[in-house]
Amino acid sequence: MKYIVCVGDGMADYPIEEIGGKTPLQYAKTPNLDKIAAEGRSGLTKNIPRKMPAGSDVAILSILGYDPRKIYCGRAPLEAAAHDIDLREGQIALRCNLVTICDGIMIDYSAGHISTEEASELIVALNERIGIPGVKFYKGVSYRHLLIIDENEVNCNFKQLRCVPAHDIVNQHIEHNLPKGNGSDFLYDLMRKASEILKDHEINNVKLDLQENPANNIWLWGPGSKPKLDSFTDKYKITGGMISAVDLLRGIARLVGLNVINVPGITGFFDTNYEGKADYAIHSLLENDFVFVHVEAPDEAGHSGSLTEKIRAIENFDEKVVGRIMNKAPQFFPEWRIMVLSDHTTPISLRKHGMEPVPFSVMGTGIKPDKVTDFDEISAKKGGYRTQDGCSLMSILFA
Repeated sequence: MKYIVCVGDGMADYPIEEIGGKTPLQYAKTPNLDKIAAEGRSGLTKNIPRKMPAGSDVAILSILGYDPRKIYCGRAPLEAAAHDIDLREGQIALRCNLVTICDGIMIDYSAGHISTEEASELIVALNERIGIPGVKFYKGVSYRHLLIIDENEVNCNFKQLRCVPAHDIVNQHIEHNLPKGNGSDFLYDLMRKASEILKDHEINNVKLDLQENPANNIWLWGPGSKPKLDSFTDKYKITGGMISAVDLLRGIARLVGLNVINVPGITGFFDTNYEGKADYAIHSLLENDFVFVHVEAPDEAGHSGSLTEKIRAIENFDEKVVGRIMNKAPQFFPEWRIMVLSDHTTPISLRKHGMEPVPFSVMGTGIKPDKVTDFDEISAKKGGYRTQDGCSLMSILFA
């Protein structure tokens, strides 16, 4: 049996008056997602446990069957694993966004979705000019980067640090959203120094000339120390791989022993290589029995507040990823199952993550259909799986 999981990050949403009171999933043309719902079983899944951060870190751990209430360690350490950073005792990792802040307002959590090439130059400049022993920046993709701090070298304790994600405070004043708790003064001072370095950098001068949002500051969040996760293979007696452009998921994959499958042209944005993800997923199943395919674009559209882009991202996910996999899988595999879902809501109206249960559907060998015919938030409530805890999804898929 071959098992496929396809996650459209942040696809789930609220009804929107502009599209007749429908959600983007209801409004978008999704014949392949609807086919899975119609020929399979559906339900709602609660991937964000009560009182936990509403983010993909918590949600993806849940989906893979790792209870975040027991093992959650913060987002940044998961991303650090994607860079083969082995955090030592006393080291803390933080997510480092390149952002646009003007007059104390968070204008853009992504600095205009800065290119990886531009961002790399800025990260190099920060490392060269800040020059604090025990503080090092690591290059990521686009606006997403990392900061590793050695508590012993900087003589500072960050154990009770509380931070807010940049994408949660767009158009808000940063004063009330700065890091709080132990070590917050150190981080704020670091952000001020970074601002001085970035504001006059040639990359930002060019972006201003082009009337693009400059990467004139950093935003630090998602702190944590080294996590401990059991092997996915030991847990489920199955081998597999992960396809994602996002360091968070690639890091989780490394930590649980899933193969990180590199696909050319994937970006974590609207212009990602959708078809490549589908093709590489099928190819990976020739050697393994499980593949997890993640598409970030709907979430980015939600954070941007763009209904048009969210609908387009959902339709691309449906046609170019899910549909392509469904067309090819029967050609290669006599027995296979596919699960499709959103990891969390990213409502257009809020531009940040929500905690509500999200729809999921499973179709394939041995799956008895229910009466649901459409894949969306409302239809899933009537599904045969009812409402599940996210940690049970892999058990449902592998049953």
